[in-house]
Amino acid sequence: PGLVQLLPPQNVTLLSKDFAMILTWAPGEGSPPDVTYTVRYESQDRLDKWMKVPHCRNIPRSFCNLTCALSNLYVKVRARVKAVWGRSQSPWVKSQFKDYYSDVELAPPVLTLNVRDNSIHVSASFPLPTCVENLTWKYDLNLWEAGSDDKKKYEGYFRKDTVTINTTGLRGNYCFSARALYESINLKHSEFSQPVCVLLNHKG
Repeated sequence: PGLVQLLPPQNVTLLSKDFAMILTWAPGEGSPPDVTYTVRYESQDRLDKWMKVPHCRNIPRSFCNLTCALSNLYVKVRARVKAVWGRSQSPWVKSQFKDYYSDVELAPPVLTLNVRDNSIHVSASFPLPTCVENLTWKYDLNLWEAGSDDKKKYEGYFRKDTVTINTTGLRGNYCFSARALYESINLKHSEFSQPVCVLLNHKG
């Protein structure tokens, strides 16, 4: 295709969602169906140095996961995106500044229950990008008898920790739910996960 006036992407937004930092946008008005996009980012400690994001060069989709491309999770960054079609390119459009450390949004953990004779072992796994595995993620766990509002709380467990609960005195249907925690400038937490319920010491 020759040079066409390519309109820039719209609604360019840097989102922090489910432990990841993601740039999203919408195609510019009248964009051809096979248009592609290229993304770069800059951090506040090195302004005007726009870093390439190799996995977001000439991509057909309208989002780019920047989490593991960022050189520093504690510095505010912003990203920019342009549309490319043949030899035509749109102007760049910039997002707002955000930093992973204080803006990260958490997803609820996924619970795994391992029921033994007199105990139950509960572990929580998080859908984390590999580059943030080492940050100190924690979780809170709630346990209650189905139908009751009286929750027993187990708080501040590290992500890899398993919570062991003695079930000798428990009989009936018990439910578990957890939320992820992260200590940044203030304490952040996810929503609680959907309850997972098990029958304990069920006779018959």
